[in-house]
Amino acid sequence: MKKIFIIFIIFIIFIIFFSNFSNSIADERIKKLNQLFDDLKTQNYSAAYKIEQEIWQIWSTHPNDENLTMLLNKGSSLVNESKYNQAIDIFSKAINLDPLWAEAWNKRATVFYLSGNFEKSQKDIDKVLELEKRHFGALAGQGLVNIQLKNYNKAIKSYEKAKEIYPTMKSPDMMINQIKELIKKQSI
Repeated sequence: MKKIFIIFIIFIIFIIFFSNFSNSIADERIKKLNQLFDDLKTQNYSAAYKIEQEIWQIWSTHPNDENLTMLLNKGSSLVNESKYNQAIDIFSKAINLDPLWAEAWNKRATVFYLSGNFEKSQKDIDKVLELEKRHFGALAGQGLVNIQLKNYNKAIKSYEKAKEIYPTMKSPDMMINQIKELIKKQSI
C-alpha cells in the first residue's frame, strides 16, 4: 500500500512539473508573438517581411506536439499537389486533435477557399480569428472569401484590419483598390 502511495505522489509531482513546463513554453510563445506583432508595425519593408516569416514559423509549429506540426506539413504538401480532399482530411484530423490550434483551422480554410467552398472557408476563418485575432493571413483570406461572396464592404474591412496589424503588408492596399474599382463598375 505504501508503495502505491509513493508511486501516486511521484505521478502527481510529474503531472504538476509537466503542466508547469508546458505553461512556461506557452507563455514564451505568447511573449515572442506579442513582441513580433509590436515589431511588425515598422515601416521598413524588409524588416517587416522577416518578422512576418518568424510569425508564420511560430504559427505553423504546434506549441507542444511535433506530430501535429508534421501533420500540418503533410497537409500543406497535399495542397501544393492540388489534392484538396486529402488535405482537408489531414487538417480536419489536426483540428480534432487540437481544436485550439489556429493554424490548423487557417490551413483548412485555405483549402476550402481553393476548392470553392467559400462558406466553409469563412466558418474556419471565423474560428482562426477567434483564436488569434491578429492573424493577418486569415484576414486577407477573409477578404478573398468576401469578394467571392460579393460582400465587398466586408472584404474591404478585412483588408483594413490586416493593414492595421501589418502596416507594410502589400496585398491590402492592392485588393482594396481592386474592390473599389469592382464596385464602381457594378454601379454603372
